[in-house]
Amino acid sequence: MNYLIFPVDQAESVSVTTTTTSTIKKRWQRWLLVLLNIFFLLTGQTAATLLGRFYYNQGGNSKWMATFVQTAGFPFLFIPLLLFPSNRQPPSPAAAATPPALHLKIALIYLGLGIIIGVDNLMYSYGLLYVPVSTYSLICATQLAFNAVFSYYLNSQKFTDYILNSVVLLTLSAAILGFNEAAESSGGVPKGKYVIGFMLTLGASATYSLILSLMQLSFQKVIRKETFTVVLEMQIYTSLVATCVAVVGLFASGEWKGLKGEMEGFAKGKVSYVMTLVWTGLSWQLASVGVVGLIFVVSSLFSNVISTLALPVVPVFAVIFFHEKMGGIKVVALLLAIWGFASYLYQDYLDYGKAKKASEHVEHLSGHRGGGGGREC
Repeated sequence: MNYLIFPVDQAESVSVTTTTTSTIKKRWQRWLLVLLNIFFLLTGQTAATLLGRFYYNQGGNSKWMATFVQTAGFPFLFIPLLLFPSNRQPPSPAAAATPPALHLKIALIYLGLGIIIGVDNLMYSYGLLYVPVSTYSLICATQLAFNAVFSYYLNSQKFTDYILNSVVLLTLSAAILGFNEAAESSGGVPKGKYVIGFMLTLGASATYSLILSLMQLSFQKVIRKETFTVVLEMQIYTSLVATCVAVVGLFASGEWKGLKGEMEGFAKGKVSYVMTLVWTGLSWQLASVGVVGLIFVVSSLFSNVISTLALPVVPVFAVIFFHEKMGGIKVVALLLAIWGFASYLYQDYLDYGKAKKASEHVEHLSGHRGGGGGREC
């Protein structure tokens, strides 16, 4: 009995080659998108933090104004929304059957998240005012621990050795930096206000982690659209609600009455006061795009890890712009942060590689079942 194995058909060979090329292209597109969002997040958060400190140092004192600028720059996001519209995926049968119910659910998600973001921003504003920057950074690093819990229960996030290593290193980096600067800084803040600032910053870190997990859950369970437009819409509408919360708080608290005097007493002048607020708002929006983009492309935990990476990066820019000293401890903190970032990024690379191999294996089996091969006796 002789078995004759027929060669693979030329059309099938072309199809396999095309599939491989398409897979490689998608892989590079994904990594490019991840790196772009990382750049947005790190650049925006670093600039916004430095400008926020500049605002307080030069005479700014309005907590609601500091809260307002964190989301008030959302109209800026309409520019990329109009320039780079994504092709919307066709809705699922369930969504097509009841579009009003789906739209109402999405609107309620935007409303709820926006209110939470507004309150969270206010807590951060109070924390930055009453707590030293070093302690503030240290407390903010706890958001990784909170996010680990929320991601486990809400997003089914699995933890590996590399992820755990990344979380530990990034938290340790911020802790070293915080303890170092705390030892060097002098007091001056009343104990009662310090305790309030500490608790509010801790609560803001927990709330921020919850927001990230809820956003990821919304993408997975409700919105179910993989487009850049969806990411921008999420940021625009939640920022709109959060800005409205800040405006209401600004007028209800009466802080709006002192804004004119605050602008006139700003150490660098009125123009500098206005430009500080404008660029702070734009910087926060750039960071927010990076945050939401990373949640969408990777996960809320990864977004939080990258956000924590910016904590030891800020002192580097403080050396450049504010001429602060860069001691050995700060260098060690920065290296630990980079190590932790690389550890998590490597784990994501391994996960993506496994998923890619599984997809190629399925495509390979599917191709052989429908391919042009055979045998003859």
